[in-house]
Amino acid sequence: MTRPIRTLLIANRGEIAVRIIRTARSMGIRTVAVFSDADTDALHVAMADEALRIGPAPARASYLAIEAMIDAACVSGADAIHPGYGFLAENADFAEACLAAGVIFVGPPAAAIRAMGSKADARRLMQAAGVPVVPGYDGADQGIETLEAAAVAIGFPLLVKPSAGGGGKGMRVVGSATEFRDALASAKREALSAFGDDRMILEKYLGQPRHVEVQVFAARTGRTVHLFERDCSIQRRHQKVIEEAPAPGLSEPLRRELRNAAIACARAVDYVGAGTVEFLVTKDQFFFMEMNTRLQVEHPVTEAITGLDLVEWQIRVARGEDLPRAQDEIAMRGHAVEARLSTEDPEAGFLPQTGRLDHLRFPVELDGVRIDTGVRQGDDVSIHYDPLIAKVIAHGSDRSEAIGRLRAALAGTEIVGLKTNRGLLSEIVAHPAFAQGSIDTGFIEAHQADLFGRADHLDERILLLAAFAALRAQERSTAVDAADPFSPWGEPTGWRLGEPATLRVTLAIGERTMTLEGACRADGYVFDTPTGHVAVTGTVAADGAILARIGDRLVHAHGVIIGERMTLFVDGHEAAFELVDPRRPASELAVAPGRLTSPMPGLVVAVTAAAGQTVVKGAPLVIVEAMKMEHAVTAPRDGRIRAVKVAIGDQVAAGAELVVMEDAA
Repeated sequence: MTRPIRTLLIANRGEIAVRIIRTARSMGIRTVAVFSDADTDALHVAMADEALRIGPAPARASYLAIEAMIDAACVSGADAIHPGYGFLAENADFAEACLAAGVIFVGPPAAAIRAMGSKADARRLMQAAGVPVVPGYDGADQGIETLEAAAVAIGFPLLVKPSAGGGGKGMRVVGSATEFRDALASAKREALSAFGDDRMILEKYLGQPRHVEVQVFAARTGRTVHLFERDCSIQRRHQKVIEEAPAPGLSEPLRRELRNAAIACARAVDYVGAGTVEFLVTKDQFFFMEMNTRLQVEHPVTEAITGLDLVEWQIRVARGEDLPRAQDEIAMRGHAVEARLSTEDPEAGFLPQTGRLDHLRFPVELDGVRIDTGVRQGDDVSIHYDPLIAKVIAHGSDRSEAIGRLRAALAGTEIVGLKTNRGLLSEIVAHPAFAQGSIDTGFIEAHQADLFGRADHLDERILLLAAFAALRAQERSTAVDAADPFSPWGEPTGWRLGEPATLRVTLAIGERTMTLEGACRADGYVFDTPTGHVAVTGTVAADGAILARIGDRLVHAHGVIIGERMTLFVDGHEAAFELVDPRRPASELAVAPGRLTSPMPGLVVAVTAAAGQTVVKGAPLVIVEAMKMEHAVTAPRDGRIRAVKVAIGDQVAAGAELVVMEDAA
């Protein structure tokens, strides 16, 4: 029997909610969005046919509130609920609550979610099914002494990870026994915050394996298929950054084994719907890691190589239909690569960034490129949710073409207002090792010297472009005498009765300040540089498009000026400057020595510092949580704690004083 779905409630937010709305609309299904107080003006709210408030900003009071979701479905008359991924997507209690309310849950049965929702239970189930698992501890006894003894028995390094949830949240690599207790406590806090469950399992750390997963789909008829595999090895903090399909460089026998193991896994729990079975691969061996009983963030690369809409398949299966195609009818074409674009600072340990997206532009007309996003220019990125703002997906006839298109798409992406990982993503996909398919989970660490620090290099061309754009902007903003618009005294071009005026442009980037001097000419400026006089001519359009000739070289660029900040985008690179007004007095504000501040707005979840305590450099003092991640504020040097300004449970702003240190007596 099939049941109609006329109205679909999306129990999620951001880009996945937007993506589900688009497919539902194409199927003629009415959509209902839900939102917290932080998402009142969000894109998914604006796109849906109806939107309902479900609670305050913290996820536990809104997107994780089962009763509020069910109430919203009933009020809106929804026939079904799509959970997206994250939040309630793998919550068996939620699936059962939907069933009890007579609402279709677009996902697997609660029994399958429970079987795979506990990584410990899933490990035991896979062992029974003959699928290899990583050696480790998955016992019910969660006492600290038991876990510590198991860790010693397994050996270091090892991986501590939550039994519930996924997405890399709460995972820690522990290098020695002395680190174990602190790492375990931190992992438990993060897991409890993200999943409401702090049970842990321990696994032998395999070093730098590859992370390969297989997309499976099953219907109530019992038909189960795979949609090939994806490689998700490029990661930071155990969270995926770049994904691609199919996985490059695997032997055909290994591909068959992985796909067959994934189907066996799904059948072992009578699976229904979309699921992903994840494996760690070392050479020609593989180990079961977990099964995600939901749609994955990286599902677009599978859609690209198969030409299928996985959300449409989910809805059809939820209605009771059979799979639209049998295994031999599913073909693979070409290659696809996806990059996750997040508001974070890679140079500062991937610290999440919150605030306003002052400028946002995606390339929308590139062949083979798809952008999935849940934000618009002017939106705020909240501390309460994941910093992922968009996914940039490129498809090509082969891997080389897909990578080339992804590089072009990233080069054409412009974001101003918050730091992002766009530059790092561009460096990764441009790296020779990535092009060769030489990838594993340690890729970013192994190539750190190549991937980081490129922003510190500014060539002369960028500086000249910045000075040119700044002067053109100054010309536009200089008022001309309204009574005599043709008066030379009102000209902003540097006209003088005698010699031409000397122009000075002072630019600051980071802690560096640079001043360029020059003079006006009829069609631009001439600047003094260490290599001589260089003419820069051309135009700066009202939308920031720059067409400039620097010496004999023609350059296309785009400039965004907001207040005293200017960001240049040229040849896929970006450079952010502060336009320094020489008349402005230097700031008299200085950070008091020993004053440690919060690097981001967030919640204080741990305080290990105490007044009068002597600490060593690197010792954790306060832990702040934001965007489901923890950040430890550590002692910058040996010393003594003079004062602690916060307590557990305090909500702090970026720059808020946390601890005051002084030299030890």
